[in-house]
Amino acid sequence: MNAAIDAVIDQGGNVRQGEELNTGAVTGWLRAQGLTLGDNPELTQYSGGASNWTYRLKYPEADLILRRPPKGTKAKGAHDMGREYRIQSMLKPVYPHVPDMVGHCADESLIGSEFYVMRRIEGIIPRKHMPRDLRLSTSQTRALCTNVWNKLIELHQVDVHSSGLDTLSKGSGYTRRQLDGWSQRYDKARTWNVSSFNKVRRWLDLNCPDDMKLCMIHNDWRLDNVVLNPANPVEVIGVLDWELATVGDPLMDLGSALAYWVQADDNFLMKMLQRQPSSLNGMMTREEIVQHYLKSTGIEADNWIFYEVFGLFRLAVIAQQIYYRYYHRQTRNPAFKNFWIMVNYFDWRCKVLIKKQG
Repeated sequence: MNAAIDAVIDQGGNVRQGEELNTGAVTGWLRAQGLTLGDNPELTQYSGGASNWTYRLKYPEADLILRRPPKGTKAKGAHDMGREYRIQSMLKPVYPHVPDMVGHCADESLIGSEFYVMRRIEGIIPRKHMPRDLRLSTSQTRALCTNVWNKLIELHQVDVHSSGLDTLSKGSGYTRRQLDGWSQRYDKARTWNVSSFNKVRRWLDLNCPDDMKLCMIHNDWRLDNVVLNPANPVEVIGVLDWELATVGDPLMDLGSALAYWVQADDNFLMKMLQRQPSSLNGMMTREEIVQHYLKSTGIEADNWIFYEVFGLFRLAVIAQQIYYRYYHRQTRNPAFKNFWIMVNYFDWRCKVLIKKQG
């Protein structure tokens, strides 16, 4: 691999203080699983995630990724490493963009939590900005954008019954359960300095539609959760972070994904929240993505604004849950210090969309 391509591949960075990993214990466990590793690993940590902690263990004979939950209080059902591992194991035969799984460890005494390990997919992971050494033309950027959203469309076409993934489904009423569940999570994580979201929640409750259909959904679809081919950076070769994946409504998945999508003509507050290179020349706007999705799938959305507002509310809850951990000193990551400002901004943005709807 040449130096220019190697420079844009995300290798991970230094391990954050308070988030150290017992590599000796992990190495012993991996060897017990039958892996040939060689000497002790080179350890780095990825900074992109704000939820689970993700490490790279580069052994002479194996390049691995370890995922574990953060320290501190966690929402019920969140950070379930066993579930995330099983979902990817079932998905791999029918959706080849999932990493190869190595194993899951439920013994929390080993490193202080459960964890799972997978093979690393070597490639480019887009972060807030594209790597400096990677320059795409407008047409290439458009192709990349289209390919990323087509991978979501492909996921929504997976046969959940033949793959066994239908065991994740709780049946009809997914949209209503999600609305109620995220509202309850917000109440539990609320701190004194954030909005109540009462007006937004009342509107969502009154306008909640029936499920469009039920299919496999990712629930955290972003550019920084895909891996690009180093030899052809518009090609998606991997999809990461399946913590929230389930069987649910595809429009809920799309609406949640677009809450993260910052486009070129957004105001400065929205751009302050940008964590993926979605505003580059050639990227689709949110409206263009919705139209591309609906045309490609044949789905009709009479009440699209609901999914857009829900996506923003859901993102506000996620941000508040993270801020709650920082507020109560369960994490030292300084990146979370001002998440409460984001939460209040999402409330304002939801109200703007509702008012526009009339």
